[in-house]
Amino acid sequence: MRVLLVEDDQPIADSLRRGLVRYGYEVTWVRTGAEALAAEPADMVLLDLGLPDVDGLDVCRELRARGDVPIIVISARAEEVDRVVGLEIGADDYVSKPFGVREVIARMRAVARRARPAAAEPPPPDALAGGRLVIDRRARRVHVDGTELALSPKEYDLLAYLADAPGAALTREQIMEAVWDAHWFGPTKTLDVHIGALRRKLGDAAVVETVRGVGFRLVVAG
Repeated sequence: MRVLLVEDDQPIADSLRRGLVRYGYEVTWVRTGAEALAAEPADMVLLDLGLPDVDGLDVCRELRARGDVPIIVISARAEEVDRVVGLEIGADDYVSKPFGVREVIARMRAVARRARPAAAEPPPPDALAGGRLVIDRRARRVHVDGTELALSPKEYDLLAYLADAPGAALTREQIMEAVWDAHWFGPTKTLDVHIGALRRKLGDAAVVETVRGVGFRLVVAG
């Protein structure tokens, strides 16, 4: 899916763009309303309202007049009146800052299902199997050798994220952004605590290896 990201704040844009690319989206980033209106057609638009040249609501109105591309407003304007106006002029959803990447992804998938039910993105597999380890994503349950592991919600999220790319070295920043979201400001020591807990619970069915100076990777036993 091609996404047009209209956002003037570069740190927010960089963080959101990394997250979207990680989930398989193709992202075009522009900073102004004029650039947004001149950009190539996209499958979805993420639109900030605080643009340097025009009000994002005007951009939303113009994009809606041109066609039915799904539009999700992302804005620091959290007042009810702004939400109502945005939705009334054609936005499909409204996300207030600060937000997490996973929340935006979930909103995008919901909007895509409503806009194009027949062409909606396929859901993730019900289960991911790797040797002795089985991750049932729909039920959020994990089994090793047929026995269910007692994982906390964050332990499950961490394992599921590592299992998305078994064998790949993932940086601490990528993991923190994906599991604790882009606006996590707590200590990264919490990641080490959760890694330690996973290692104890997985035993030798899967190994969470430390990649020195980078982060971690999951190696699933055969």
